[in-house]
Amino acid sequence: LVLSLAWLGPALGGEDKDEDVIEEEEKEKKEDEVLSDEIKEEDNVLVLHEHNFARALSEHQLLLVEFYAPWCGHCQRLAPAFAQAATELRNESSPARLGKVDATAQTALATEFGITSYPTLKLFRDGNRTHPLAYTGRMDSQGIVRWMQRRAGPSATLLQDTDTSAAFISSRDLVVIGFFKDLRGDAAQAFFEVAAEMVDMTFGVAEAAELFQAYGLSADTVCLFKKFDERQTNFPVDPERGLDTAELTRLLRVHSLQLVMEFTNETSNQIFSAKIPHHMLLFLNKSSPEQLSLRDGFRAAAGGFRGEVLFVVVDVTGHGADVLPFFGMTAADAPTLRLVRMENNRKYQMEQDSFSESAIRTFIQAVLDGKVKPHLLSAEPPEDWDTRPVKVLVGKTFEQVAFDETKNVFVKFYAPWCPHCQAMAAAWEELAERYKDREDIVIAEMDSTANELENITIHGYPTLHYFPAGPGRKMVEYKSTRDLETFSKFLENGGTLPEEPP
Repeated sequence: LVLSLAWLGPALGGEDKDEDVIEEEEKEKKEDEVLSDEIKEEDNVLVLHEHNFARALSEHQLLLVEFYAPWCGHCQRLAPAFAQAATELRNESSPARLGKVDATAQTALATEFGITSYPTLKLFRDGNRTHPLAYTGRMDSQGIVRWMQRRAGPSATLLQDTDTSAAFISSRDLVVIGFFKDLRGDAAQAFFEVAAEMVDMTFGVAEAAELFQAYGLSADTVCLFKKFDERQTNFPVDPERGLDTAELTRLLRVHSLQLVMEFTNETSNQIFSAKIPHHMLLFLNKSSPEQLSLRDGFRAAAGGFRGEVLFVVVDVTGHGADVLPFFGMTAADAPTLRLVRMENNRKYQMEQDSFSESAIRTFIQAVLDGKVKPHLLSAEPPEDWDTRPVKVLVGKTFEQVAFDETKNVFVKFYAPWCPHCQAMAAAWEELAERYKDREDIVIAEMDSTANELENITIHGYPTLHYFPAGPGRKMVEYKSTRDLETFSKFLENGGTLPEEPP
């Protein structure tokens, strides 16, 4: 479900501190009786506090520390993977170790390292306490181990002759080799930085003149070697600007993908992490030979949009069946094409019956040029949509209700599966009941998983917007406490909360 929702909106972030819970935990905490710098371990994870933290830094060259809260659900889910990674690293005699700090108990450490959400992972290298490195890997045991291994050893394998380079290239479906005249130069050092971060790829580095000649190179170049699509893709280093780590990372992500991806459980993470601004989706039934043949034109169109548009085949009878509801589709709608603009999840429907290369190219270019309007989902309005205290809005009826110049309209945008929405549902119903006899106030809700709006993008659930009466199509986002009395104060004060006395 989470992967399916990736075409609907950005993933949710870490779990912020709940002040009420923190206060309750603070009351229950016992006085910290640990005054020595002894370092204890739990499942090969160092248990750290303010009295032994300095010792841990001095004894371990690479120390990844998790700052956690005991009540945090994300921390609880991470704990087994973190312990497994600590065990693997210790078993292989790695200089890298893992530690953990209860940030709700060790407030001095939490303040020193700016911990504001949980879990937060920071890497301390060579005892340096002032500039820890933020963890950027996956939150699973394999991701943690790989990320630490890259920092414990060389991030790229040194290749010294054609035999070793050929064997290196053939060892994986995809490898990256940096060719540099000077391995101590700035460009090579930037390449090593990228290699340390991109732990899901295999990196090599070469300096020998014979290797430059063997692969047709004359200047510093990063090469991506693949066993699919084009065999070798070159990214020359700009002699004036040098090697930009962010740009190289983006290029490697884009070009490491197949020209046309199939949406599966294995590829979904690659698809959504590629940061390609548009996705062109071909929905088809793989059991139909006629529909499968449509992939040829689809693939032929893909080459001209690499890096700008990612082409994805979605099997409506396989893994892709889970995402159909979010496009307002059923398996019977296949074959069909949709283009998704990832920054706001606007969906564009290709109306033509032709699936030819030229038709697909023309459609995509028209969308990129802003000549095609998005295809907006809308449920049908329920017959009783305006008879209950909470008015039920859909895409088709939203404009006429929300922008009625005679009404102040307060709208909850929700997802049926969202626990936060479910938690505030009773308060919203009570609010509507309180104002049901006010002609100038409307309390409404809209299921944003089934309805889309052209000029309003919902990034999280629930989102509350207030549309005041009068001209100008004004909109105010409500960001305060979600309870009946605060809602009422907001409405009574005309769409703002009154200032509380100090």
